Amino acid sequence: MTYEEYAKVAKALSEPKRVKILDMLSCGEMCACDILEHFDFTQPTLSHHIKVLAEAGLVTSKKSGTWQYYSINEKVAKQYIQGTVHLLTHSDECVCKTEVNKNETDSSSSVILE
Repeated sequence: MTYEEYAKVAKALSEPKRVKILDMLSCGEMCACDILEHFDFTQPTLSHHIKVLAEAGLVTSKKSGTWQYYSINEKVAKQYIQGTVHLLTHSDECVCKTEVNKNETDSSSSVILE
């Protein structure tokens, strides 16, 4: 996960309603209609929040009949969790050590996790 990808996920998580949606999806796949019951906003607003989460790679969707079902993208969620641990803890693979050795200047393309 690059810094850019990590930041996109973090930005998607900066809205409390989207965090609540993810919390709900952590229990398993849910229909949009069931998610909507827990909020006081409209279906288009839910669609917007889901779109932001999906563009960040956190949520996947599938259509079954007339219903949309959403679930957490486990791969991206795990990468984000591992990236957060990596960013917030000291290690021998710290960017300050590898950047000095590689003389890299473009932080948007640097890799947090491989």
